[in-house]
Amino acid sequence: MSNDNDPEMIVSGRACGTCTMCCKVLYITDFAKPAGRWCSHVKPGVGCSIYDQRPQTCRTFLCKWLQDEHMGDEWKPERSKFVISQMTEGGNLLIAVDPNFANAWRRPPYFAVIHRWILDGAAQGRFVFVRIGERCLALLPDGERDLGAVGPLDRIAVSRQAGPAGPVFTATVHRNAA
Repeated sequence: MSNDNDPEMIVSGRACGTCTMCCKVLYITDFAKPAGRWCSHVKPGVGCSIYDQRPQTCRTFLCKWLQDEHMGDEWKPERSKFVISQMTEGGNLLIAVDPNFANAWRRPPYFAVIHRWILDGAAQGRFVFVRIGERCLALLPDGERDLGAVGPLDRIAVSRQAGPAGPVFTATVHRNAA
């Protein structure tokens, strides 16, 4: 999926090309398209059939692979089977995974890097979430929390409290918090 964003936001030499993974794993509220299913307007591996009329959400979306020069080609979504993006609230990271490859994010070399993001982010109040279709996991420094089905208008709040062995994190879903 291409975009109308400032080309300076994209790492030189990178382009979506045949990658259409965002068209599968992300919600597209303009079409009421659920996460984890192909958009009806996409031809997988080819592109969007309504490219010139696609909604603004699609026009402006940039995955982390397009923006981060430190991510090698193995992180390109059509290869890794997941799309990483920065969430609009709080600077949290979302890893939206192809349900046909639900554990792709757990494989090397990905998980070691994701684990570092979990620890580094939490120290700054930012968190990592994994979405597999409607299901969402909160990846917290003290463990993984399965939040169940989380809709596109739901919001997740993470709190931190002191525990006997270190910080204890809690993730709470606020339903339809638009």
